[in-house]
Amino acid sequence: TVQRQGTFTAESGKPTAGMAQIGTDQDGEVFLRFGNDFTTDLATGTVTIYLSTSEELQRDAGAGNPDLQLIGAVGMNGEDFFKLAGAPDSKFTHVILWCESVGIPFGNAELQVQ
Repeated sequence: TVQRQGTFTAESGKPTAGMAQIGTDQDGEVFLRFGNDFTTDLATGTVTIYLSTSEELQRDAGAGNPDLQLIGAVGMNGEDFFKLAGAPDSKFTHVILWCESVGIPFGNAELQVQ
């Protein structure tokens, strides 16, 4: 069952697109799901997934958003599932794809309640 979902917006000239969803399976496990249509640039091999309270990822408290939840790393384009420890706090409104090796965003998806 999908609780929240959003469509990725590409950033930094990277070909990021597709759907992100947070939902619960029949066993009560909570997942972040990337849809079949999900794509991004995987050439760097270090695309990290965060839940965020805004569309920006900045690690210092003086700029952007230091309130993040690390989910994991993108391993492939297309459908993928990332198991969460439980339902994320409602303050997390965005999924951010961040390239750790060059320090730039590859895309973000604003999560809307379904």
